[in-house]
Amino acid sequence: MEIQMIAILLVVPFTLVFIYAGIHEYRRYKSEGRAKYGLVYDEETGTTHVTGIAKDEDGYDPIEFDPSDQNKKEIDNEAEDGKA
Repeated sequence: MEIQMIAILLVVPFTLVFIYAGIHEYRRYKSEGRAKYGLVYDEETGTTHVTGIAKDEDGYDPIEFDPSDQNKKEIDNEAEDGKA
């Protein structure tokens, strides 16, 4: 198999996924209008992910996040559970 054919076979799946995502986003834009995307923090799992957020809300800012606050909340919750 020629090297050019191997390169094409490697690039085609990524191109198809990119085109599919573009079509999907275009259809969403036509039905819902402009979207604001941002980083959202999930307190239950302690993870972040990119998603659409409301126009009046701010996205999660990792610079302003203090992990020690999360640890304090978990320690306080464990202490309360132990006392009950």
